[in-house]
Amino acid sequence: MRIGELAKRTNTPHRLLRYYEEQGLILAERGPNGYRRYNENDVDRVIQIRGLLDAGLPTRIIKQILPCLNKPRNIFFKDATPEMLATLRFERDRMTERIRCLTKNRDAIGEYLSTVEKCRAPEPTS
Repeated sequence: MRIGELAKRTNTPHRLLRYYEEQGLILAERGPNGYRRYNENDVDRVIQIRGLLDAGLPTRIIKQILPCLNKPRNIFFKDATPEMLATLRFERDRMTERIRCLTKNRDAIGEYLSTVEKCRAPEPTS
């Protein structure tokens, strides 16, 4: 697929996809005409990258852990420096706290909606 389709399917601007390629997060083949070509796996890869970025991980860490997110998992220990492990622990804990907060907020919104929907007067029928 070309960059436009990947952008549409992942809701990611072209510019960001080119940036992910520059950072080595995704790889594009080049057709004879020079156009980038992506494969079906890149859809999931871009969605993973966006999720990790949204969670606050920097691209340098994402690049190191992306191979570990493939199935089957390919875990490389040679690159796991103490600093990287500490960063990953910190980011994991930060994500856990964010999940807790999001869950609490989701539940509060659910309670609000439930209460409002129970209390609302039925719409008059014509």
